[in-house]
Amino acid sequence: MTPAPTQAAIRLTGLRKTYAASGKAPAKQALRGLDLTIPRGSIFGLLGPNGAGKSTLINILAGLVNKTAGQVEIWGFDQDVNPRQSRAAIGVMPQELNIDPFFTPRASLEVQAGLYGVPRSDRWTDEILALVGLTAQAESYSRQLSGGMKRRLLLAKALVHRPRILVLDEPTAGVDIALREMLWDNVRQLNAQGMTVILTTHYLQEAEEMCDEIAIINHGEKVVQERTISLLARAGSKTLVVDPGPSWAGSIPPIPQGVAAERRPEGRLAFSYAPARVTADRIIDSLRAGGVPMLDIASEQPDLQDVFLSLTRG
Repeated sequence: MTPAPTQAAIRLTGLRKTYAASGKAPAKQALRGLDLTIPRGSIFGLLGPNGAGKSTLINILAGLVNKTAGQVEIWGFDQDVNPRQSRAAIGVMPQELNIDPFFTPRASLEVQAGLYGVPRSDRWTDEILALVGLTAQAESYSRQLSGGMKRRLLLAKALVHRPRILVLDEPTAGVDIALREMLWDNVRQLNAQGMTVILTTHYLQEAEEMCDEIAIINHGEKVVQERTISLLARAGSKTLVVDPGPSWAGSIPPIPQGVAAERRPEGRLAFSYAPARVTADRIIDSLRAGGVPMLDIASEQPDLQDVFLSLTRG
């Protein structure tokens, strides 16, 4: 499969999807002229609140939902012009456990490979089973697998045709910490081998730790797309936390203008400030001048949740 020359793993231009009215439900615009470019080789976060259009977008990429308008290009292939090539370039790990309970993991992968037209000589079933930690369960019925093992099988099924792009739709919802760590180890390994990974998740800490670049969509429109480090800088504030000790019962002295002070339940003092306007040194100097003991000082950085809420609220 030779992709057309492009540096984008996925390029969406003016993508629209309108669901027709049904019964008492009115027509709904799920995507409203979405433009999005996902670079090759990245771990890309696609975030948004419930109803933002993420699932519709993933289903369009997977070929399960027809778009209303716009252009979808996957690994250089226009979805309308080369549907088979564009579909072969992408693998999707869905949220739902769509696994045949009477197939073994090995049989599930073999059937999936057959559906993609992968010749037997090119299949890598054993390697995939080892990658996701299902070698010992390869011949067990899928209905006998634990919830976590079923999640691993979903990932395995998405890999049978060696896709260039892997979409993970809420992959760690409801799974334990051990499985989550195993999944992310696998994702990092696949990405290091050149696979582009697209992640949707409600666990924003995961996106912050894993993703090179993030796009936030809301009401079917792109709100922002930036490198993760740049997106975090949008919060524009930090918090200085001071522990005055359990015996201190004084009041907070005058502090620089523009700093918000808070006494936390455990007795620590928290000072929120914008580094562009006030330095931490000025706050500390004010506390020292006011006779506040400082047994410990820590700094809290803004996280992705702060940015996400500020961009999607309302």
